[in-house]
Amino acid sequence: MDPQIEEIKNRLNVLDVVGSYVKLTKTGINHRGVCPFHSEKGPSFFVSPARQMWHCFGCGAGGDIFEFIKRIEGVEFPEALRILAQKAGVELKQYNRNPQESTERQRLYDICELSAAFFEKQLSGPGWGQKAKEYLLGRGLKSETIKKWRLGYAPDTWQGLSDYLVGKGFTRQEIVKAGLAVQSDKGGQPYDRFRGRIIFTIFDANSKPIGFGARVFKDADNKEIAKYINTPQTALYDKSSVLYGLNFAKISVRKNNQAVLTEGYMDAIMCHQAGFDNTIAVSGTALTEKHLPILKRYTDNLLLSFDMDAAGDNATKRSIALAEAQGFNLKVVNAYDNAKDPAEIILENPQNWQDAVKNARGIMDYYFDTAFSHFDKNTQQGRLAIENIILPAIKRLSNKIEQSLWISKLSPKLGVKEDAVVAELAKIKIENNIPVSTKTVVETKVIRARTPEGRARMLEERIVSLILKSPYSLNLVKDGDMVLFSDGISGFLKKAKEASLPIFARDDESKIEEDLKVIFADISEATEHKEFFDTLALRAEVELAEEGPEEAELCLAQLKDIKLRNTLENLSMQIAGEENTDKIEELKKEFNIKAKELHYGNKKI
Repeated sequence: MDPQIEEIKNRLNVLDVVGSYVKLTKTGINHRGVCPFHSEKGPSFFVSPARQMWHCFGCGAGGDIFEFIKRIEGVEFPEALRILAQKAGVELKQYNRNPQESTERQRLYDICELSAAFFEKQLSGPGWGQKAKEYLLGRGLKSETIKKWRLGYAPDTWQGLSDYLVGKGFTRQEIVKAGLAVQSDKGGQPYDRFRGRIIFTIFDANSKPIGFGARVFKDADNKEIAKYINTPQTALYDKSSVLYGLNFAKISVRKNNQAVLTEGYMDAIMCHQAGFDNTIAVSGTALTEKHLPILKRYTDNLLLSFDMDAAGDNATKRSIALAEAQGFNLKVVNAYDNAKDPAEIILENPQNWQDAVKNARGIMDYYFDTAFSHFDKNTQQGRLAIENIILPAIKRLSNKIEQSLWISKLSPKLGVKEDAVVAELAKIKIENNIPVSTKTVVETKVIRARTPEGRARMLEERIVSLILKSPYSLNLVKDGDMVLFSDGISGFLKKAKEASLPIFARDDESKIEEDLKVIFADISEATEHKEFFDTLALRAEVELAEEGPEEAELCLAQLKDIKLRNTLENLSMQIAGEENTDKIEELKKEFNIKAKELHYGNKKI
C-alpha cells in the first residue's frame, strides 16, 4: 500500500468520515444509517469501525473511506485522496503539481479558484466594482459576509477574466470547459460569460469553488437582459445536484435535524448572516431527484420557502411529491404571502423570519389554505382548480387514515358528500416517483434470487457469513462439499479448515470460538478478497445475529440440491439425446441414484 494512503487511513476513522455525511446510530459494535446512494426509508447502511469499512445491504455499495468519498463527492481517486489528505493533515508531496501537470479535473478546480479570487478583487477596485460592493452593503450584507461567501464582480470587458487565466497557464478551451467563457459563433476567440454582473461563488460540500451565479448589475435597467445567469453544466458543476450554501449549512442542518430551503442566493446568505445557518438555496432549478439523496445524508426534515403559487407551479409540486416519496417530512414557510422574499423579511426584521420558520405549516394545510384563498369554491371553474390542487396531494398520502381525515376536511369545504370526493380521488393517477436506482436494486435482487446461479451464490455467501459468526459451523462443511462453492470461497474454507484442525482437537472449548475467529480474520486479511469477506462478517453481525448452526446446515442442504438439480437436468438431456439402449439404462440408473440424494425431495430436512 502507498505509504501516504496508509498514513491517511491510520489517521482517519471511517466512523468520523462517513458520519460527517450520514446520520448514524450505534447498533451493537456497528453503526447504522439511511444509505446516501439509493432511496430507502428503512436504514440498511452500516459502518464497521472494527473493520474500517462501510456497506449497504440494500444497494450493495461498500468499501473503505476512499471509496466512500469517491461516491459521495462524485470524484475520482486522486481527488478523493486530496480531500481525505486534507482532513487527515497529510501533505501529498508528489501530488503538488503545477497547472500544466495537473489532471483535467484538477485544472478546472484551479480555474474556478483563480476566477473566484479575480472576481473578489474587483469589489475592492474603483468604478463599477466599488458600486457593486456598495449595492451589496445596501442590501444588508456585512463586509465579513461578503468575504465569507466570496462574492465578487465581473468587469464589463469581453476577455478580462480569460486573459487573466491564460496568463496563469490555462488555455482558452479549458476556460470554456470550466463554463467561464463562451465560444464565439463567428470563429473568434472565446469571450467571458460573465460581464458587468455581481458574482456569487458556488461551492461544493468542501467549500471549493465549482461554479458561479451572476446577477445583472451594470445594465440592471435593461429588461431584455436576464436577471441571473449561471455556470452551465461542466465536469464540476451540475445545477440539479448542487445546493447553494450546503458547505456552510451542513453542520447546523445535522445539529438541528432540519434544513430550510430557499430559492435565491441572497436569501441563503442573509439567513446565515442573521444566524439561521441551516438554510440552503436551490438556485436556477426546482428541487430535483439528485438533490434529495444529498439532503437525506443530513436530515429528513425540510422546510420549503418557495414561491409555491397554488395556481400551478408543476415543478415545485413534483419536487414535493419526490421528497414525500423518499420519506421526507415537509413543511412550508409561508414567507411569500406579503410578496417579500426571506432576504427582504430579514432585512426588515429578523424576528419576522424566525416567526415564519417557527410557524411553518404542513404541506396539506398549505395546499388547503392557498387553494381556497386563490379560487372561488362557489364556481365550477374554481372548484375544479381546487380539486386539481388538493386531490393529487391527498392521493400521494400513503396512510389511508390520514387520507380519510383530509377527505373529511375537504368534503364540507366544497359542500359535497365524502363519497363524491372518494370517487374523484379514485380517478387520480399518480406517477411512480421511486427513483430508477431503487427499482434497479430491487429488481436485481429478485432476479438474482430466482436464477439457480444467483440463488447458489446467495447461499454460499450466507453459509460463510454464518461460519464467520459461529466458527463451529465450519464442521458442517465436509471435504467433499468444497466442489459446491466458487473458487474464492472454497479456497477460504479449505484454508480455514486446515488452520482450525489443531484448535478443534483441543479439549478446552472456552476459547475455541475466539481463536477460530482470529484465524478466520487472518485468512481473510491475507486474501485478495478481504473486502468481500469483511462484508460477509458484517452481514453476520447485522442480519444473522439470531441464527444458529441449523441455519448453516439448511443452507448447505439447499446449495447441494441446486447442484444436484443441475446434474439431473444434464442427465435428462443426455437421456433424451441418447440412442443406445444400454447407455440409456446406465444414465437412468445414475439419474435415480442422484434423485434420491435430494434433501427436499426425500424430506431429509
